[in-house]
Amino acid sequence: MEKKLALCIGINDYPGTGSDLSGCINDANDWAKLLSDKGFKVKKLLNKDATKKNILDNMKAMIDSSVKGDSIIFQYSGHGTYIPDKDGDEADGTDECLCPYDLKTKGPVSDDELNDLFNSKKNGVKIVFFSDSCHSGTVTRFAANSMPRSVTGVKEPVRKVKFLPPANFLSAKELGKLGMVRTFRRSSPPGRYGSLLMSGCQDVEYSYDAYFQNRPNGAFTFVALQAVKHLKANATYQDWYKAIRKILPTQQYPQSPNLYGSTAMKKWKVFS
Repeated sequence: MEKKLALCIGINDYPGTGSDLSGCINDANDWAKLLSDKGFKVKKLLNKDATKKNILDNMKAMIDSSVKGDSIIFQYSGHGTYIPDKDGDEADGTDECLCPYDLKTKGPVSDDELNDLFNSKKNGVKIVFFSDSCHSGTVTRFAANSMPRSVTGVKEPVRKVKFLPPANFLSAKELGKLGMVRTFRRSSPPGRYGSLLMSGCQDVEYSYDAYFQNRPNGAFTFVALQAVKHLKANATYQDWYKAIRKILPTQQYPQSPNLYGSTAMKKWKVFS
């Protein structure tokens, strides 16, 4: 019997960084509920349980246990960042990364680590990765604002970007390797070859941690989970992505979600 496995990761607390978030636990719980309803066996790693080791070990265990016909979904909501590239595979000399709970002591989860993991899958195993985090940059094209108000009756909370500057955790020596200015470019995202990845923004943009209807959520997560409710039967990930892009970016949330993967991957049926 084909297995459907999911790992949902949400991190609001980043000890020692002064850069805590608000909506990432809600993001992970919301994704977990949806995926459970769709027949996935879901495991969650929240805050202190989302250490670098736990994230990589749980991903590896799911991938190693899966065979042809099985489906795996990884979902991450938290900070994104970058570090100096160590193997020369990035044009601008930096690796895109996810930030685990123990970032300050164990460092980030790099795209190279995810790439190695995802490429270790057996033939015929589907991996889809939803990342509600960011790297850095700007955006210039906006859609009309159709997002609901953050809160009602009170002053709106401050939106935060899900980007943790390398200076918050890198040593001075490592920081010096980045140079004074990082070159913005459209490159390969974390886990870039072995999975289909739907990201909250381009790799030169910010993803936002915000409030919707009196509740904290990531802007990408909120829009994605609203859009999926209205998809037709047998819709593909490309269909879902197009529905999301009808809403994001807006002037309030200037982030452009992206869908990375082969043409065949983009035609996978949602949650199949």
